[in-house]
Amino acid sequence: MTDDENSGGPGRDETPEQRADRLWNEMLQEVRVCQTGAQILFGFLLSVVFTPRFPSLPEFDRHLYVATVFLGALATGTLIAPVAFHRFLAGHGMKPELIRVAGRLISLGLVLLALTITAALLLLLRTATGLSPAAWVLTGAAAVWFCVCWLVLPQVVLRRRPNGRRPRSSR
Repeated sequence: MTDDENSGGPGRDETPEQRADRLWNEMLQEVRVCQTGAQILFGFLLSVVFTPRFPSLPEFDRHLYVATVFLGALATGTLIAPVAFHRFLAGHGMKPELIRVAGRLISLGLVLLALTITAALLLLLRTATGLSPAAWVLTGAAAVWFCVCWLVLPQVVLRRRPNGRRPRSSR
């Protein structure tokens, strides 16, 4: 093993345990932002079915609403899962495994959150525009924007990394 593999990486002087603690804390900060947004959106979605206008929505929009609520529930549960996972593994010396699994859960949660937001946007725009085709176009543009910001841009930045090196990562 090189010195970089024994420590937190280039420019860091930390033990594997310190690195795991740092990565876990970074992940918690990331997931807090996502959890809050997912929970607020999910809470709002739950209330929509109780509005007077809901029964008059076209059948497609009612089905879209059900799918959106289901996606919101999955996104919320997936983004909260790393905390529950940590609770079960705390004290068992499994933080590196926790970090790997939590990283995957957060990534999946972000995908589910993007799908929830996109579906909610479509429902809202179909209602606001009187079922105009513009609702589909605008929703498609938002979906592409999510892909660019959340998937493409990080890959572009990673590829432009000096020396073309990719650091060792537990995520």
